[in-house]
Amino acid sequence: MLSQQTMDIVKSTAPVLEVHGNAITKTFYKNLFAAHPELLNIFNHANQAKGRQQAALANTVYAAAVHIENLGAIMPVVHQIAQKHRSLGIKPEHYPIVGEFLLGAIKEVLGDAATDEIINAWAEAYGVIADAFISTEESMYQEAENQEGGWRFFKEFEIADKVQENDEITSFYLRPVDGKVLPEYNAGQFITIQVKIPGEEFVHNRQYSLSRAANKDAFYRISVKREDLNDPQGKVSVYLHNQARIGDRIQVSAPAGDFKLDLASKAPVTFIAGGIGITPLMSMFDTLAALDSNRKTTLIHSARNAKLHVFDREISNNLEIMPNASYIALNTEEVGYITKEFLQENVSLENDVYVCGPASFMEAMINHLYAIGFKESQIHFEFFGPAMELKVQVNA
Repeated sequence: MLSQQTMDIVKSTAPVLEVHGNAITKTFYKNLFAAHPELLNIFNHANQAKGRQQAALANTVYAAAVHIENLGAIMPVVHQIAQKHRSLGIKPEHYPIVGEFLLGAIKEVLGDAATDEIINAWAEAYGVIADAFISTEESMYQEAENQEGGWRFFKEFEIADKVQENDEITSFYLRPVDGKVLPEYNAGQFITIQVKIPGEEFVHNRQYSLSRAANKDAFYRISVKREDLNDPQGKVSVYLHNQARIGDRIQVSAPAGDFKLDLASKAPVTFIAGGIGITPLMSMFDTLAALDSNRKTTLIHSARNAKLHVFDREISNNLEIMPNASYIALNTEEVGYITKEFLQENVSLENDVYVCGPASFMEAMINHLYAIGFKESQIHFEFFGPAMELKVQVNA
């Protein structure tokens, strides 16, 4: 337990962290990787280059300062981050390294304002927060490892098939080399793949949603959008599209993530996808079809044009066996973006709603949903990348 004095000191730094958080986290990562370049085998280089990882960490540190007297308030965020950590193979021995360089960055950026009293208080607080992460992640590792066919860190898979879905998206069917049964997963979850690109010093880790219902086959399917090669985020996707071949081997983590379809709910459900955000929602839609669900279900997919819609045959097959299901395909080049009025007309206030897509898309959709009367408990969403802060007006 933290002393009241420690909590008061940490909480008093919140306004400073709000202003200087990004500078602190940029300094942290710069110094961390200079001293421990081997950690670049874990961290997503693209998120570093874009500043997304730095912003996500700054938000987390600031939230910890604000809620230091009630860390339970940030446990949902801790759990979400821990899911990513588990999928990346983060270990307890990484936390002291991170703590050393985070405290060093606070001192470097704030200078004399970071007194010994402040640094010592944050050191104590970091220890408590790190312990929460370590404990949570160990539970997740055990859960992943102890289920039938499970494993702890990474396991060798091969590309069993490679199918071009449209001009931008290709699906990869991944099969474990050891031939063992695959563990069950929840519709909406993701895996991390670890790729060694020829000529690159470090491996690259990327999270991709599983885009098919669990246990349909003895493989995992991910569906990857080819990004711009000049975009840091595009390095792995371009490699997979252009160079990866059937039979190639890659390292894969066990499925993870808190974005899950609630199968216990009987409420009607609407899936709202923007672009490649359809992948986890397709897994959910596919799962309901596999269960012969009579649940009223609507899948809405917004893409730039008709050529970029995906899984048409699978969606059509699912609709044939789902009597209460419907599919709406929208092309933004023709009809523009999804509006609040469109949602009012097509999504009942009794529905559970699952949203996935680019951050700007999700921000717009979630704000629209709140504006027309949906509650926070009805809205479920997934970020591609580090947990970022959406600008939304929440309804309790």
